Amino acid sequence: MPESTLLHELVSVAATRSPTAAALTYGGTTWSYEMLAGAIGGFAGGVLSLGLGRGERVGIYLEKRFETVVASFGAPAAGGVFVPLNPLLKPEQVAFILQDCDVRVLVTSPERAALLAPVLAECPALRHVVLTEAAAPALPLGLGCTAWADLLQAPAAPGHRQIDDDMVAILYTSGSTGRPKGVMLSHRNMVAGAKSVASYLENRASDTLLAALPLSFDAGFSQLTTAFHTGARVVLLNYLLPRDVLKAMERERVTGLTAVPPLYIQLTQLEWPAAIDQHLRYFANTGGRMPRETLDKLRQRAPSAQPFLMYGLTEAFRSTYLPPAEVDRRPDSIGKAIPNAEILVLREDGTPCDPDEPGELVHRGALVGLGYWNDAEKTAERYKPLPAGIAGRQHGLQLPEYAVFSGDTVRRDAEGFLYFVGRRDEMIKTSGYRVSPTEVEEILYATQLVGECVAFGIDHDTLGQAIQVIATPPAGAEALDLAALAAACRQHMPAYMVPAGIEPATGPLPRNPNGKIDRKLLATGWLERHPGH
Repeated sequence: MPESTLLHELVSVAATRSPTAAALTYGGTTWSYEMLAGAIGGFAGGVLSLGLGRGERVGIYLEKRFETVVASFGAPAAGGVFVPLNPLLKPEQVAFILQDCDVRVLVTSPERAALLAPVLAECPALRHVVLTEAAAPALPLGLGCTAWADLLQAPAAPGHRQIDDDMVAILYTSGSTGRPKGVMLSHRNMVAGAKSVASYLENRASDTLLAALPLSFDAGFSQLTTAFHTGARVVLLNYLLPRDVLKAMERERVTGLTAVPPLYIQLTQLEWPAAIDQHLRYFANTGGRMPRETLDKLRQRAPSAQPFLMYGLTEAFRSTYLPPAEVDRRPDSIGKAIPNAEILVLREDGTPCDPDEPGELVHRGALVGLGYWNDAEKTAERYKPLPAGIAGRQHGLQLPEYAVFSGDTVRRDAEGFLYFVGRRDEMIKTSGYRVSPTEVEEILYATQLVGECVAFGIDHDTLGQAIQVIATPPAGAEALDLAALAAACRQHMPAYMVPAGIEPATGPLPRNPNGKIDRKLLATGWLERHPGH
């Protein structure tokens, strides 16, 4: 049986091995691997008939559904690059991504296309919109529009030549300077990640994984890749309430659940059907530290399930995991390196830290991405050559090896287990998302309802961090219009980015020595005024 080398081969190899095995369930309908592989091939032929060139980008702006998965694997099958867009994003944010990486084909629904219509004219590289249903939204002139069913009727065609080092995806993640950054991943990154994660989770063909996280999130998409690598089934869920997750777990006999701490906190506040524990083999945490109380409650709800505590970053997909056998001994640890990766803890001068000495977490190996799309400066900050003599870098090696310097401070104990200490930058980690305070501030300034503003994260029991804003009134106004500002935030920000609180201030906000608004000073002052918040 052949091995998967390219992303879409995860499905085609599984279809060859077990064509009638269940691959994907959505809305009460289940597709076999043979059906899924056929649809992926049909999509590839369709976008090739539209003229998609090698490495050109296909944007996917949909909730979780069959078409989302087919396009995500069909674009690579054609030799293109898929760009998943979080369905929570607003039109302005979608337009930025479409412009930033020159998306050529956009896959979306008629309803979403209608919302995007006013901004699509600002996306000059876009040539075609593929709609999940036949409809005729008012799109800009010159933009081709094709219905999904018609696209899949195109004749089969071989995809462009590819190797596993070629880029296959661009995942957008918040950047420290505001605008999202496009993390470029290769076929090798994603296939190696699938094999690595599936190996320690011991995924198998009999598994049923629940895709509760967004597929635009690396850990969300990992549910597809790990399942398809092993021939397991994935259940797609767009939940409205945490109770919907529990119902799906019971109904579909889910064996593996990966989620972020805010969802787990909500789930532990509910009663779990007894049937869940009969099937759930493991639950895995990502996107922030799991509170000990939440972990304890999860283990009470599903005592038969093994807990996996994980740490990862989009730039290297997944970095560490804590084996279940170690959870009781060291529940605060993020574990050790996943298979086929090496995690280093380095000082600022690039030398290794001693045990229990804090340093920067540095990830090397097959999962290290290709950098940030069209951003040499940011790429150089995060992706750096490893110094000679570090880890496997012998002095005789001539070509550089790039590793991801995470920006996270960790320490390693004498037994080799890692512990998260803190972030070196000002990124806010809320609801499992990384949010740039600068991006929040830019949107607030665009409302013209503030004079000056600053955003920062504060610890929160369920969100990890909540977003707090301090703002002054605009010129000529005596006070902030808090109601209008809150409404503007809801209109222009995805739900996870909306500030939990906006505190009015007077006069110019304090500056640091560089003349910038002093975010750290304002955050410290806010915490002093709100002890225990």
